[in-house]
Amino acid sequence: MSIQFIDPVMNGDNLKIGIVMARFNEWVTEGLFNSCLSELKAYGVQEENVVTVTVPGALEIPFALNMLYDMQDFDALIAIGCVIRGETYHFDLVANESARGITDLINQKGISIANVILTVENEDQARARIDEKGRDGARVAIEMGNLRRKVRK
Repeated sequence: MSIQFIDPVMNGDNLKIGIVMARFNEWVTEGLFNSCLSELKAYGVQEENVVTVTVPGALEIPFALNMLYDMQDFDALIAIGCVIRGETYHFDLVANESARGITDLINQKGISIANVILTVENEDQARARIDEKGRDGARVAIEMGNLRRKVRK
């Protein structure tokens, strides 16, 4: 028996990427977006192949991702947001429901969505994760976008 492996491809040439960024905790989400965009460019994704939409907060991200998916044929999508724990249950609701909405879209639409929604206890934790989490989201989108292309052929 021979096992076939599909190797990851980390080349962003010609990939079409859609990004939805929440404006809530904008100082974090703009940092995530900037590091993500920088990494996409470093891997060859052309700026004209990136469509970005902003929404009020993390709960609105899945709805906007769905609209982007229906708008054009993206290879991958990226969700950018930040939920910082407060004193109420609202943190858990927003963190869980935004993640569930993204997972539901992945399963319904068959597209990869890099989840770059930070869920942190405080601003220091957010600050410490901005650069790497944004870059990681870009790499996930590139690898999974290429996998989607290979599998669809």
